[in-house]
Amino acid sequence: MKHGKAVRYREFGDFDVVDVVPIERPTPASGQVIVKVSAAGLNHIERFVREGRLRDLVSTQLPSGQGVDFAGIIVSVGDGVRTFRKGQEVLGHLAGAGTHATWIAVAASAIIPKPPTVTPEVGGGLYLAGCTALNSIRSLKLGTDDTLVVGAAAGGVGHLQIQLAVQQGAKVLALGSTENHDFLRALRVIPVDYAEGVEGRIRDIVGDRPVTAFIDNHGGYELLASSLGVPQHRTIRSPDRRDIEIRYLTAPADDTEAMADFSSIVAMVAERRIAVVVSGFYPFDYVTQAYQDLARMHSRGKVVIGMDAVEFGPRQGWYLTEKARSRRQRAETDEPSDTTNRSLAAGTD
Repeated sequence: MKHGKAVRYREFGDFDVVDVVPIERPTPASGQVIVKVSAAGLNHIERFVREGRLRDLVSTQLPSGQGVDFAGIIVSVGDGVRTFRKGQEVLGHLAGAGTHATWIAVAASAIIPKPPTVTPEVGGGLYLAGCTALNSIRSLKLGTDDTLVVGAAAGGVGHLQIQLAVQQGAKVLALGSTENHDFLRALRVIPVDYAEGVEGRIRDIVGDRPVTAFIDNHGGYELLASSLGVPQHRTIRSPDRRDIEIRYLTAPADDTEAMADFSSIVAMVAERRIAVVVSGFYPFDYVTQAYQDLARMHSRGKVVIGMDAVEFGPRQGWYLTEKARSRRQRAETDEPSDTTNRSLAAGTD
């Protein structure tokens, strides 16, 4: 029997409840395949589930695994599976969580072939963020007469939403920190500093043109949307965004609508119509540090773990997000001790 490892948490709580435990390679049931995971995305909502914040909305059986997104290679096929083969690269989602693992047993209905132009790092973090972004933009029915404001626009979901909105012809104003403004401009949107006075900056940009839609990915922007005159039915509040995400997080393997949305967003990425930014790519052994980095709420694009990532040298820090690298560089300048540098490179500052 081959042995690997998986993330488990035994109770609701912070990072200290997370363990990486040994597992044996599972055997596929009828209709399942066993996938050796290459990469898996991290999502804020998974942390909220683990912390117990969403126990009234998401049923969690303890002990539980983490992770819903994945990219990997099929290593065995169960009875009744005719559309996939051993050795095939696939993307998908795992109902009930658990993709932060060496292997997973997953229903064949919850995977699709990985297109050659989509890397495992990108595809492995695409399901939840991509489907959430697609659903939210679709619900707004945007067109060329629309002006959309998006909060937390540089994040994992936000940077996909703004690209989808631009494809619909909308004028997009993206709220973000000043250090993300060049990144946002590269995605063909107008960056707006979210600091005090944001409403005035928005009005200066739009002039007489009304703001017709608003997405609050972070929370705290409901008053701003109302002050700008955005109709309630075209405002996606933070709880609305959460509910969309939970819909895909908890989707069963036979949810054909979820898989159709996933296939659509994967096709857009494969055809280079949507760019997915992976700003932090962590080796599996640093999964706790990866979640700590994500929890700072400043990651640009996606944070992903790689199951077979090879690190050259003692914690060089290539896997950190851009924001984490910036913090480390500042610390190295101010406090150049080896001990400090190792701690910050590990994401434990």
